[in-house]
Amino acid sequence: MTATTHTEFDKDTEALSVATAFPEAIKGRTILITGVNKLGIGYTTAEALASKAPKCLILAGRSPSKVQECIDILGAQYPNTDYRLLEVDLSSQASVRTAGSIVMGWSGVPTIDLVINNAGVMNLPQRTLSADGIEMHFATNHLGHFLLSNLVMPKVIAAAEKASSSAPGFVRIINVSSVGTRVSPLRVSDVNFTKPVKELPESEKPNFALLKAAYLPAEEDMVYIPFAAYGQSKTSNVLFSVGLNDRLYDKHGILSLALHPGEMLSELSRHTDKEWLEKISEFRAAQGIDFKSLEAGASTTLVAALDPKLSRPGADGKGYFLSDCRIGNVEPYAVDEGIARKLWELSEDFVGESFTW
Repeated sequence: MTATTHTEFDKDTEALSVATAFPEAIKGRTILITGVNKLGIGYTTAEALASKAPKCLILAGRSPSKVQECIDILGAQYPNTDYRLLEVDLSSQASVRTAGSIVMGWSGVPTIDLVINNAGVMNLPQRTLSADGIEMHFATNHLGHFLLSNLVMPKVIAAAEKASSSAPGFVRIINVSSVGTRVSPLRVSDVNFTKPVKELPESEKPNFALLKAAYLPAEEDMVYIPFAAYGQSKTSNVLFSVGLNDRLYDKHGILSLALHPGEMLSELSRHTDKEWLEKISEFRAAQGIDFKSLEAGASTTLVAALDPKLSRPGADGKGYFLSDCRIGNVEPYAVDEGIARKLWELSEDFVGESFTW
């Protein structure tokens, strides 16, 4: 079982406080962050990291203008860091491959010390397939990150070799997940949501009780359930960390962890039904539950990425998933090593390439 250094950190801790606690894990390092725009936690994550003198920040996003806006602001405040704009649409394997090739071609960036897979989409109201014919939540939130991380892996491994005198886990790949894991396991038999729920094995069915408690539609005859599709992709984020550790930790000392950043009002909710969001907001307000600020939302990402006390979780999976800057709980199916191997195989099939590290 892994543990955190600062047990006083909690849901209200902000990203800058975490960065200030671990400056030695940032200074002089190269960090890649996906999903960076001014209205999301990708930016607040980058902002906190920029404050502690990293060598290079690779900021990735689908919209070059939005990423450039972030670089302009950060560069004005912290001018001694090398900022690299990486355009990538994670739902498109062609775009991801282009981005991976660009990164591997940067001679001035020989190593990557931290990869923070932060980008995501949520609650697409209609079943949508990517250009590659894959359900959009899974394609964007998991598969795009799976492919990009593996394409730049030689530079991540090079960083680990350079840091060989440091404790294992100094080089990391962090996957931003969600409590959406509670809604759906990996649907091994139907990743693309083509079957009604009643035709799925019991182990692959969504959590109807939780969906209904959240005022969301959930019936056995339904084929596509937006939050279940999102949940499957978030479960995949955690399983990806399990698979990465299986392949990288003992051999290269590279650690991967996943986390729930908390609920906040960010650009991630742009596809969420507005009436439902208002109802949930009113319910939270009545219970005295506030949404997190973006600064607090980025803090758990930084604990996962920087805290030197964190190490590879044990066989029980405890420690793979952080929440509110602490070790959190996640469903057993999200840390099951057998399911993680199935996800890796499925992912390689989807991208048409095998990765052996």
